[in-house]
Amino acid sequence: RMEATTEVVTAAPAPVLAAFIDRYVGYRLTGFAPGLHRGMPSRHMTFIVAVGPTIDVIEQTDPRQAPANYRCVLSGLQASPAMIAHNGFQEGVAIELTPLGCRVLFGMPASELWDVTIECSQAQRILGDQLADAVQSQKDWPSRFAACDRALTLAARSEIHPGLELTWAWRALVSTGGTHPINPLADKIGWTRQHLTRKFTAEFGASPKLAARIIRFERARQMLTSTPSYISIAQIANTCGYYDQAHLNRDFAELAGISPTAWLAEEIPSVQDPDAEQARG
Repeated sequence: RMEATTEVVTAAPAPVLAAFIDRYVGYRLTGFAPGLHRGMPSRHMTFIVAVGPTIDVIEQTDPRQAPANYRCVLSGLQASPAMIAHNGFQEGVAIELTPLGCRVLFGMPASELWDVTIECSQAQRILGDQLADAVQSQKDWPSRFAACDRALTLAARSEIHPGLELTWAWRALVSTGGTHPINPLADKIGWTRQHLTRKFTAEFGASPKLAARIIRFERARQMLTSTPSYISIAQIANTCGYYDQAHLNRDFAELAGISPTAWLAEEIPSVQDPDAEQARG
């Protein structure tokens, strides 16, 4: 078997897209044993253009949804993992779309895609088809990222957004790693906690409390893969705002379906953790 190699390249989107797309992540994994990859809950919607083999989701985040293959996969936020089969080769561009951009690109709140996975062209036919064709026809990363910029800029309708209060609330949770208390969040906006929870859930699909859990979990997961081994899981739990390691373990069991140590043992280099891959070389 050929030697396993991981190539990860990141790029910032065009300035007009930067308010709701954090970056592009190009990835090419070759020479790994065929297996399963766990698609984890994250503060980003899942938005990935495959190059070569399709993205083969064999267990959806909602077990009622049938397995499917995708050229350009799109899904909302989630609170459970998806299981993705691969043949040892994976290549594509992940677009780190925040739920703030769902209305801008697809004309609907992110809540409509909560726990649902679709082919992008189902949400926006022209964008989905153009993205898949344009990215797959380019041979190098800069050209692929430029193709994303062109298609997404064309599709974006900047006058449609979730509103200032919800935009601020989302960014406050993200900027604090999911540790901002919910009551003060509502107070700063001038809403009751109940009103914030209703409006936030209607827009994003998750309540502020669940969104904070997902954001905190993602930060802990990224630290687990990028922190030297002499830093303990208990120290990471403390840094990320968990009460203790048991609290982190419980969240991992619920959101990832596995313990942190078992996940680290099973996980091949992941498109979801490009910084960790670069840190490890």
